[in-house]
Amino acid sequence: MRRRLYFMVPDVRRARLIRDELLLARIEDNNITIMAKDGVPLTGLHEASILQKSDFVHGAETGLAVGGGIGILAGLVALVFPPAGVDMQLVTVLVTALIGAAFGAWVSSMVASSIPNSRLKTFESAIAAGHVLMMVDVPSGRVSEIRQMVAAHYPEAASSGIEPTIPAFP
Repeated sequence: MRRRLYFMVPDVRRARLIRDELLLARIEDNNITIMAKDGVPLTGLHEASILQKSDFVHGAETGLAVGGGIGILAGLVALVFPPAGVDMQLVTVLVTALIGAAFGAWVSSMVASSIPNSRLKTFESAIAAGHVLMMVDVPSGRVSEIRQMVAAHYPEAASSGIEPTIPAFP
């Protein structure tokens, strides 16, 4: 199980230094992602993906639940009021639930991909001011060790929190 740590760093140079320290602490490079204001060069650093920058995952989860619920209701209505000449089976509810869940997840994830990540709302003003957000995925047993290491070497890198679990699609 991994946890995501957030660090606000004043600039890209310090983000590179912290990344190097994390690599020496055996945190894999692909577990360190950076989010900065548009136009800031992040040469050599992994920029946050669209899944990390947007509410794509949250939208897909919400659409899955809502679409599945609506699909179940549509299936029940089709069972109670079947079209003329069609013999509806109970499997109709399952099929409409699956179709509704898939359609709901698809539509809401497409909409949510254009919405900024709600988990990163607290960092928006600092990023707009030119600071850099580092997102570091670490094993849950090493959270305090990594936080202490970063704080000891770079006190200006404010530890801004821990995400309880990493989303299924970071």
